[in-house]
Formats: sequence, C-alpha cells, structure tokens
Amino acid sequence: MINKLNIYNNYYSWWKNIDKTILILIISFFIAGLFFSLVSTSLIASDRLNTNSYFFFIKHFAFILLGFVVMFIFSLIKEDYLIKLSIGLFILSFLLLLLVHFIGVEVKGSRRWLDLPFLPRFQPVELIKPFYIVILSSLLNHQKYNLYFKYLLTLFLMAPIILLLISQPDIGQSILIIFAWLALVFVSGINLIIFFGLFGVFILLLSYLVFFVEKFNYIKIRISSFFDSSSNNNFQSEKASEAIIDGGFFGKGIGEGSLNSKIPEAHTDYIVSVISEEFGIVIILLIMLSLIFFAYNIFKKIRDTNDNLFKMILIGLISLLMMQAFVHVGVNLRVLPTTGMTLPYLSYGGSSIISISIISGIILNLTKRRVY
Repeated sequence: MINKLNIYNNYYSWWKNIDKTILILIISFFIAGLFFSLVSTSLIASDRLNTNSYFFFIKHFAFILLGFVVMFIFSLIKEDYLIKLSIGLFILSFLLLLLVHFIGVEVKGSRRWLDLPFLPRFQPVELIKPFYIVILSSLLNHQKYNLYFKYLLTLFLMAPIILLLISQPDIGQSILIIFAWLALVFVSGINLIIFFGLFGVFILLLSYLVFFVEKFNYIKIRISSFFDSSSNNNFQSEKASEAIIDGGFFGKGIGEGSLNSKIPEAHTDYIVSVISEEFGIVIILLIMLSLIFFAYNIFKKIRDTNDNLFKMILIGLISLLMMQAFVHVGVNLRVLPTTGMTLPYLSYGGSSIISISIISGIILNLTKRRVY
C-alpha cells in the first residue's frame, strides 16, 4: 500500500511540474512520424523488401513505445543522478562506437552499425550524442578549472569520437558533434577571436579530409555534383526536390506520391519530400514552425532558469536537434549536398528514435517546474 502511494505521489509530482507545452509538442511530433509512416512510407518500403505490408510501421510503432518509456525514465530521475548516469552511459556508448571499428556492419561503403545478439541493428553514435552534450556542458560549467583548460578538456572529449566517426566514415554526424561543441563553447564566454579561429581550423581540417584523403572521395563527388546540375550523382536529391514541387501547396493526396518507389531511403533521409509530395508544402511549413515553437519554449525555460549547467545542457540539446532538422530539410530542398541525415521525431529509424527519446527526456527533466 505504501509503495503504491509513493508511486502515485511520484507520478503526480512529475505531472504537476512537467512543462505541458513541451510534452505535448514532443508527443505530437512522434505521433506525426507514426502517422506518416503508416500512410506514406511503410507500405512502399515493405514492398521493396518483400516483407509484411505493415512491417516498417509495426517496427516504428514498437520503437516509439520503447522511446516513450525511455523518455519518461530520463524525465523522472533526479538531476544530480542524471549527470552520473550520463557519464556511465557515455562510456558504454563510446565503447560500442569503438566496437564498430572492429565488428561493425558495412552498408553502402560505410561501417556505422552494430549487429549484436538479441538486439536490433543500431548506430552507437545516435546513443552517444545526448550523453556527450551532458558531459560537455558539465566540463564547461566546472568551477575549479581555468576557462581555457576546460576548452582543452572538451577537445580531448570530442577528438576520439570524431576520429571514430571519420574512420567509418560518417561526416554528417561528425559535423553535428563539432557543431554542438562550437555552440556550447560559444555560449560559455570564449573570446570571439579565439572562437572564430577554432571555427576556421575545423573548416580547414574538414576541407583537407574531403579534398585530399581518398577515403572521403565520395563527399568530394557529392559536393561537385551539388554544383553541377548535369551530374548523374544528383538523382536522389533531384527526385526529392521534384517531389516537393509536384506536391504543390496542398499535395497529391495520401498514397498518391511516387518518391517512395524511386529512391531507397525515402522513409529516413527524404521524409520531408515524401510528406510534401502527398500532403503539400503547407504541412512541411507547419512541421517546421512547430519545431521552431518547440525551440522557442525551451529557450524561454533557459532564460528563466538560474542554473548555468541546465542552461548549457538545454542549449546543447536544442542546438543539436535544430541543426539536424536544418540539414535534413536543406538536403531535401537541394540547398545542401546529400548527407544522409534523419529528421528528428519524424524519420524512421530505431537508433534515431531512441536517441531523440533520451534527448526529449533530458529536456523535460531540466525544464520542469522546481519547488525548493
């Protein structure tokens, strides 16, 4: 009886203090992704692989259910324990990322996935991102260290992750990891001359990898193709942007789109184009405005909190989400070269859904109303 009462009190306290607007937006995004999976992407993707018609929808639904559980757990745990837990989970995720180098599964020339017994195939980098942000923020917020020594520590934290991602190769996720680091270093109070100097160094290193290291020839080809409209390497991005144009303002209607059958990763990397073709650009605008409204509500919480660590974690997480959404939409509109990046909350992909769920749980945790 006492245990039941404690569970009820904990749940009631959670519900009373949670930010309802942010929670409703997160749940709405996940439900929207599930809806589009059912009516637009699941049937075609399943037909291509000769599986049950609702195979991808069922998997998507299962991952979202698991994601809700993960999100609830991370939104419920105490803040001091969250930091300690993040350290442990970061180490575990990093070891899994390291394991990819030795026993990872290669798909289309990239070794990014792990196939472990009793687990579905997953990308360890998706799991490491939220914990990387928490630890990065903790280091930058540490009071005992000199500011520039803290920058050095964060570089040591980031460098091995970037090296492992480059070896896969996965430039898209590397850019996200570096962008999150730059965003947090920027808000930590770094001298702007030093900041832009560091930014320039990263651009030079990235340029060197892309244009002078043979392993990254595929990125050079993508960039060259992006500026050459006659290139045969633009097939997927051209079909994606054509789908958006064909859909017009209100779309062709449910099930009337053809992009799903033309390109292989429509349900992940080109979900915006799939949705736009069938439902119209008006739905895409609504989704993007909702994401901006989501970010706005989080920034309001950042403004109102007095805890610098919470501020930095929230800035890091929302920067990561918005950058990923920006790149995904940019690729679909063909204003950015192809990167193979999912749209947060809406794209299919188990690793991505669990990662977004962890991020959402931490956001809900740190934006709760606190009674002292």
